[in-house]
Amino acid sequence: MATSTPMTYAQLSSETFNVRGQDDSDTEEQNDATVAPQVQPRETTIRVTRPTEPVDFVLPRPILSESDLHDLAFRPAKLNTRVTCRITRFRDGFDKLYPLYKLYIEHLATNEIHHVLTAKKQRKSNTSYYTITGNVHHVDQEQPGAYITEEKVLGKVRSNFLGTSFSLYSHGAHPDKKESAKKQQLPVREELGAVLYDPNILGFKGPRKMTILMHTLTRDGRRPEFRPQSEAETLLVKHKEGRMDNMLVLHNKSPQWNEETQSFVLNFSGRVTQASVKNFQIVHDNDLDYIVMQFGRVDRDYFTLDYKYPICLLQAFAIALTSFDAKLACE
Repeated sequence: MATSTPMTYAQLSSETFNVRGQDDSDTEEQNDATVAPQVQPRETTIRVTRPTEPVDFVLPRPILSESDLHDLAFRPAKLNTRVTCRITRFRDGFDKLYPLYKLYIEHLATNEIHHVLTAKKQRKSNTSYYTITGNVHHVDQEQPGAYITEEKVLGKVRSNFLGTSFSLYSHGAHPDKKESAKKQQLPVREELGAVLYDPNILGFKGPRKMTILMHTLTRDGRRPEFRPQSEAETLLVKHKEGRMDNMLVLHNKSPQWNEETQSFVLNFSGRVTQASVKNFQIVHDNDLDYIVMQFGRVDRDYFTLDYKYPICLLQAFAIALTSFDAKLACE
């Protein structure tokens, strides 16, 4: 009887990668240059493409259990698969400074969407702090065919005072703080990643520069759980001290200056339609053609988010949330 060979996932790390504040307003930050979607040329061009085009992920039905929600939120995207999402921002009335963000997984072929994650910017916090929840739909026993939606806390995003670094964690207990009795029953929070924005010390106008820190995956494509017990064990501190073992470092792709439009541009393949300082693509320095994640504006409060291996849905949403804050040392 034939035996199947387990799939080995390419390791995206610096050593083994295969070479081939405040919520924003519609007035973009003064010292940050906007990034515009690249206008496609009319003439035919020859492009070198990857052997296999990615297949778009399809969510067949609403999430019906907490285990399914965790699997969707924390499991890295499969190889050769693109997950396409849209984000809607709600900031009406008193919520203008503390907006709500809803993430929907969308099927581009049918325009079908599923609301799966929500992020809320928290009040009474000295730094930017977002709580991320996920939706579980329970069958309504009293109304056949209807669902009752329950929100489950999944994680959070917190910045430093200047808004230049962000830490991404799962929902759990803080090892250095006295937690409530309910939270003490939870395991220590899992570190999911960190985002750094380069300070704009000289005030030069230009695109933002981002660094994303993550833990490398295992050979079978899983993300090992890492729950630091002290600040010295976190990604931010280890990166600062040059301890890069088992760390994946990604950056935003540098946009190109277009003389004709007098703007910085990136090719979003039609998924982003408006210029914004928030628009970005995430890549590894050794393979600038493989877009791990991209995010950008399509209308005033509407954005698209696409991601691929090796990141997961919760990480992608958290990284996108960091772009909404004004960065005091970057602008």
